Amino acid sequence: MKYRLLHKTEYKYAEPVNNYQSLLCITPRTLPGQLCSSFSMSVTPEPSQIVERTDFYGNTVHYFSLHSPHKKLTVLAESIVERLGEGTGSLFRQSQLTCAAARERVAADRSLRISLMEYMLPSPLVTWNDDIAGFARDCFAEHTLLFDAVHALCRKIYTEFAFVPHFTTVNTPVREVLASRKGVCQDFSHLAIACIRSCGFAARYVSGYLETLPPPGKAKLQGSDASHAWISVYIPDYGWCDFDPTNNMVPGERHIVTAWGRDYSDVPPLKGIIFSYGKHSLSVEVDVIPLS
Repeated sequence: MKYRLLHKTEYKYAEPVNNYQSLLCITPRTLPGQLCSSFSMSVTPEPSQIVERTDFYGNTVHYFSLHSPHKKLTVLAESIVERLGEGTGSLFRQSQLTCAAARERVAADRSLRISLMEYMLPSPLVTWNDDIAGFARDCFAEHTLLFDAVHALCRKIYTEFAFVPHFTTVNTPVREVLASRKGVCQDFSHLAIACIRSCGFAARYVSGYLETLPPPGKAKLQGSDASHAWISVYIPDYGWCDFDPTNNMVPGERHIVTAWGRDYSDVPPLKGIIFSYGKHSLSVEVDVIPLS
């Protein structure tokens, strides 16, 4: 499948903003199974320059600043992405490594353990307590295949939690998500990562897009797609494998990867600092448009 991605972010300010600094992470990655053939971005009002760089995790990020008064900021990004065959996290062959064997493999390989350590330790938005570890424990029995254990955890989150937009914020602790049994894809990904790390395995946060299918017989509405989040787990005899706990599935051709990191704080689509006062409003529109 080939897709045209449109991601529009718009801020409106009650009072003029005189200085603004922004960092964006909205460029799809090129990976085995995914090709980003073009990317363009426009900012209104237009900054003097937009600086592109690659961050620590290999994600493409852009920086710009504005130094003239403005009451509205619009960022429009457009990409062409082709998904090639299997999803980036799909297993071509099922891993036969048990949870116990996976722990032993990582413990015995010092260089591997060092490379995975940042994805095994607590991070700014992913911490855990006894309740979170207890929620995961029955999925990760020693004799269970690690792939099956993660699948079981995603299924548990999918069946026991309700998808409720606006119930949480980016700063809602994982323990509160567990207690309320409500949230959105970001919350469920953070919870899954906390559970997996609490059991001694490496997991990272993946941000991107998901093409949403309209009801039968209905046309897709513009702006009906959204930024999405899922997880990736390291299975020693295969590598990084993606799982989507929000939809209880292994990501496929409708999942488009933008970036990955320890948690959301490493890869927000847009974050900035403003020098102003008064209220502001934010609107985000995302379109994932199939081209073939």
